Parts: sequence; structure tokens; C-alpha cells
Amino acid sequence: DAGNDLCIVIAKDSISAEQIRKELTFFKPLTPVYCFPDWETLIYDSFSPHQDIISDRLRMLNQLPTLNTGVVIVPANTAMQKLSPPHFILNESLLISVGQKFDFLQMRKKLESVAYRSVDNVVEHGEFAVRGSIMDIFPMGSNEPYRIDLFDDEIDSIRVFEPETQLSIDKVSNIELLPAREVPMTKDAVRRFQNRWHENLSDIRDSPIYKDVSAGISPTGIEYFIP
Repeated sequence: DAGNDLCIVIAKDSISAEQIRKELTFFKPLTPVYCFPDWETLIYDSFSPHQDIISDRLRMLNQLPTLNTGVVIVPANTAMQKLSPPHFILNESLLISVGQKFDFLQMRKKLESVAYRSVDNVVEHGEFAVRGSIMDIFPMGSNEPYRIDLFDDEIDSIRVFEPETQLSIDKVSNIELLPAREVPMTKDAVRRFQNRWHENLSDIRDSPIYKDVSAGISPTGIEYFIP
């Protein structure tokens, strides 16, 4: 019985974790149950986890510091992986509200600095698009994308929209933006990455990973280089 404490359950793998989640939800319906997802990639894969998985993980990483009751289920392989520094998730998150001042240029720079991708039409997590006085964005950790509409230099409305039809649905008063990657890409983080690379690896000139990180770009597979 978890009582009022937060319990961690280590599962054999992702399938076992999901089975435990279903059983706990059935037998203890009043107990909050959370699953911390695995990347579902092999170590040092040349590609990153799917954006939806990263989104779910970032949502959990953002929630964990405030949880004090319930059960968090973690696959054993996931429990052995390094995590983003807690302050990175908290410091790089943004709350955007109706009525606040909004600068498209500054917001574009901010989004790109936390690995969001500029596209023509937003359809998946970590993407944004700008058209005139409108910005579409699919925040990490969110189940739906949002359309930010400006009046002059203030946010006039924020609406949920359907990615397939691109049609607006419901209005909301604010949204939270989490980083699009689990890996910090601040100047200090890039400098730390470079120093560690020099300490442990000799060949840097021909490494696309080293070049991308040095340029502030998150290459695929960067998750396995979390400090």
C-alpha cells in the first residue's frame, strides 16, 4: 500500500511496465499511476527516439519534482539511463498566455534554441510554423497543437487545432512549452560536451556529431550523450 508516498516500481521491460500499469489502475483506481517511457532505441543508435516518446518523457520529467503520492513505473533499462538535469526542464519551459506581449522573432529564436523545428504545417510534437500574425506550435508534453493569434503585439487568442484538417477547435487561456529535446543545448552545455569529447575521444575534426553540437544543433542520437 503506497499510502501518501511516491513509490517507484522497476519493471522488467516496457511490456511488463504497461501490464503493471493496467493492474494497478484496475485494483487501485484512486491511486495515481504514471509510466516513465523507455526511449525504445538501442544504445548509440544513429537516430533519436520518436517525438511522441520524447514528449511523454518530458511531460513526466516536468511533473516528477511536484509529485508526492502515487506510483511511477519504470522499465529496468530506462532506470539505468541518464536523465536531463532537472533545472534544464524547469528553466527552459515557457508559459504563454492570452494578453501577453509576444515577439515572433524572439520566440522563433527561443524555440529553435530548445530544438523545435520550423515547418510549413505543424503535424507532430516539436514543430512550429509562422504565417503572418499566426504561429502554430505542437508543444512537447501536450496532446494537441495550438494556434497563437496576435492582435498588434499581444496574444489575442490561443486555440487548439486539428493537425489533419488544420482547423481550429477550442480556445484555451494559456499553454506550457517544454523543450523539444531532453539534451541541454545551452552555451554551457555545448562547452561541457566539447570538453568531455576532448577528454575521452581523439578524432573530432571528422565527427558530424561534434560539429553539429558545436553549432548548437541537436543531431539524431544525441540523447545517448547526456552528461
